Amino acid sequence: MLALCLARMERDATAGPRDRGGSPAAWPERDAAHLLVSGRQMQELEAQLFETGLPVAALMEKAALAMVRTLLALGREPAAGNGVDFGRGVLVLAGPGHNGGDGLVVARELAQAGIATRIWAPFQRRKPLCEDHWRHASWLGLPQLKQPPDPADPALWVDALFGVGQQRPLPEALQELFARRHRCRPGRVVALDVPSGLCSDRGTPLGDSACRAALTLTIGLCKRGLIQDPALAWVGRLERIDLGLPARLLASLPADTPLALSGEDIGAGPGPHPPAAASKYERGRLMVIAGSERYRGAAALALRGALASGCGSLRACLPRALCESLWLGMPEVVPEIALSGAADGSLQLEPLLPLLDDAGAWAGRLDALLIGPGIGPAPAAGAAASEGIWQALRRWPQLLVLDADGLNRLAARGEAAAWLSGRHGPTWLTPHPAEFGRLFPELRGAEPLEAAATAAGSSGAAILLKGARSVVAAPDGRRWQLRHASGAVARAGLGDVLAGFSAGIGAQMETADAAHLAWAALSHAEAGRHCAAAAGETTASAVAGALARQTRPKH
Repeated sequence: MLALCLARMERDATAGPRDRGGSPAAWPERDAAHLLVSGRQMQELEAQLFETGLPVAALMEKAALAMVRTLLALGREPAAGNGVDFGRGVLVLAGPGHNGGDGLVVARELAQAGIATRIWAPFQRRKPLCEDHWRHASWLGLPQLKQPPDPADPALWVDALFGVGQQRPLPEALQELFARRHRCRPGRVVALDVPSGLCSDRGTPLGDSACRAALTLTIGLCKRGLIQDPALAWVGRLERIDLGLPARLLASLPADTPLALSGEDIGAGPGPHPPAAASKYERGRLMVIAGSERYRGAAALALRGALASGCGSLRACLPRALCESLWLGMPEVVPEIALSGAADGSLQLEPLLPLLDDAGAWAGRLDALLIGPGIGPAPAAGAAASEGIWQALRRWPQLLVLDADGLNRLAARGEAAAWLSGRHGPTWLTPHPAEFGRLFPELRGAEPLEAAATAAGSSGAAILLKGARSVVAAPDGRRWQLRHASGAVARAGLGDVLAGFSAGIGAQMETADAAHLAWAALSHAEAGRHCAAAAGETTASAVAGALARQTRPKH
């Protein structure tokens, strides 16, 4: 069978160029819609603006009026669970600083729009600008609560107690107030800029608890903590309030400032755009090594993801049982080698060594190699032969994508970063947090944006750290994070589809860049969100189908 494989590979050898989509370095734009900043960075940008002569009061008024327009627009939307309902009035919780000043302007404007609005300020001492707005609100006759509000108050609460850059936990009384509010009236709080008590960098409460908002209106640029996975429970729907920040101001941010990705970025992204006359071998040649006797479905799903990517030539090394029946379900896939299982059921990769060798049949005849979905852990026996595979993979000059048990087998060898840094070709890793922790134990538990960047920098690999809002990091410091999340797509098999789709996209690129991996991750996530919204069908097979439709060439 090996001789037949070699002969088939020889017949299929091609030399034409692959096309490869847009420039990854220019995607997406480093503008206000994409930049993710820390609380300190946002404060420094505002300080730069004030140094140019812009009055603090002018920026506060601009931000607050924009928030009012957004709230009024959301209040006119059909009931869609956006958390904005003015029918029982509004209570603004105003803090002592500029966030409190924003809230008082919001209270003033909502009252003037005819909405019954009250204010509560639990702190007697206020910054001068906030004090000015408090005096004006008093002069206008806005009702002021003298005692803490009833957590069961039917009004919509607007949290304007503390904004960006919070350093200390909320006082226990306020933590308890917000906790009781959530129990009594869930979904009836809107937060201005950052929910009070939430770290704007990490997305976790600074104390035991924080304000739990149904809607957060973040001002200027999106704070990175607001889209971290832990923040999902506290932020609710996230809307960015644009301030029209000058481009020259944004250009002062570091080059490695993370960029948030949303569905609108897919069309302009660096996806594959093959020439109309390109042959199938000029549209990406991918080999998938996946599955085992125990995890046959993982291989099938990875192949469906690869097919959805549009790559022109797809081959697979699979467990024998899958090879024999592959033509029934996926006749487009060429079964390359039927691999045997070890005693524990794990897939044995040693027969691939002659093909992977520098002079082997795969040299120069593949554009990408995916290893891992469902292959099982490394067999206990045959460590020496297995090491030969890893040395051959290290010399492999084309794109190598490692997923699932491919990652676990690499981690079991030890010193994963050292092995990766010696790779002769580009490498993409697609771990979930547990797999990432095995590969890079020194980074276990670190904040995802920082952990992925550090691992990418030390290993030379592009890393897709999966989560509700996945992070992609390039070895040169570039970082991307998905802005939207959907709990409906946390389903078995979706990682296998993502691995196959990503490898298929990478196979089509002349030079596989981390931006291509980020584009693939975004496309996969948006396909899942579309399935959840359109039909509620979020199985891995359904998402693979949606991906195929999403990436179909438009004529």
